[in-house]
Amino acid sequence: MAGCCGHDAKFEGVSDEYKRRLWIVIALNATMFVVEMSAGHLAQSQALQADALDFAGDALTYGISLAVIGASIRARTNAALFKGFSLLLMGLWVFGSTLYRVFYAGVPTAGIMGAVGFLALLTNLASVSLLVRYKDGDANVRSVWLCSRNDAIGNVAVLFAALGVWGTATGWPDLIVATIMAVLFLSSAFQIVGQALAERCETLNHGRAEV
Repeated sequence: MAGCCGHDAKFEGVSDEYKRRLWIVIALNATMFVVEMSAGHLAQSQALQADALDFAGDALTYGISLAVIGASIRARTNAALFKGFSLLLMGLWVFGSTLYRVFYAGVPTAGIMGAVGFLALLTNLASVSLLVRYKDGDANVRSVWLCSRNDAIGNVAVLFAALGVWGTATGWPDLIVATIMAVLFLSSAFQIVGQALAERCETLNHGRAEV
């Protein structure tokens, strides 16, 4: 068990400034979910819809992060585990829906993809700039950073997908980017779950040492 437990104190989110920034990021994510999901349906873009789903998941999980700030390590790690498994489910959903689109693939509207993808990128860059100083916190805080980072990467990928759709007049660039985003969701899910379990392990071992 020694290999899973460290002793460095990590930021747990107990800061009025952090909470204010998190509220702003929640509002940005909720707004962009509505905008991007609507645009994704209009443009028939799997990549836009995957990114919109990420915005929705972020808004929900950031709210959970706020609710457990200052709570026990069990509550905070439970929240992080919930977020990790939510990312896992999103990744699997994107994989499945992308496979479906392979066999039922129309050509997305590149112009809408590019315009909305750029707007989403600006939104996420704002979120990243608000949260970057808190990127090395505990599992609950770190999961917020990873979700925001994923969004920014996803937006850049959507812009490349729009360019690819425009250049090839096919839907394949859109499907490829959606698949890459699904892999990113899964990777972050494993990171969040792994850190949450390690922090829980550390707490259990520390409690045993004091007995």
